[in-house]
Amino acid sequence: MKLIYILLIVINITFLGTQNIFAADLEAGEQIFSANCSACHAGGNNAIMPDKTLKNDVLAENEMNSIAAITNQVKNGKNSMPAFGGRLADDEIENVANYVISQSEKGWE
Repeated sequence: MKLIYILLIVINITFLGTQNIFAADLEAGEQIFSANCSACHAGGNNAIMPDKTLKNDVLAENEMNSIAAITNQVKNGKNSMPAFGGRLADDEIENVANYVISQSEKGWE
């Protein structure tokens, strides 16, 4: 009985830890990225600030390798990046953040 209880806890922790990824629509995120971000960030690069790419190692180095950090940046802007909070809905911003994380983990294929 204890083993079943422990397994259920592990399954719940695993599911809850990945729930945010399953909730994201990566196809929608890709479309939003193409329409709003790719002018400056095509292929995960950065046309304005070349050292601030969307590549996995650079995101980690700049503590931008989380959905929350990218969502905040997209909503509020920073430096040369404009705020998209007034132009994109919250779910669109979350989808594009998940797309960026997904692509950075794949090496921007």
